[in-house]
Amino acid sequence: MSGPAYLTCEEVVERYRNKVSDGTLRNWRCKRIGPSYIKIGKAILYPTDELDRWDRSNLTACRRISFASAAADQSEAETN
Repeated sequence: MSGPAYLTCEEVVERYRNKVSDGTLRNWRCKRIGPSYIKIGKAILYPTDELDRWDRSNLTACRRISFASAAADQSEAETN
């Protein structure tokens, strides 16, 4: 096991390089959006495997275009 199984809110903020604040995580929990979490008493913990799953679900895939197909698409557009 390479790291902790659960992260605190502060650790989640660090994981996302302060681009997601503690307040944003709080709002997401209230709206039931964002990564899954566990609440034990007053402690809010985010399982790292759930954060990884959430990351993958928000991944934006870009289409890779080869030079030959891009040139063919451009010449086709010029003929139309």
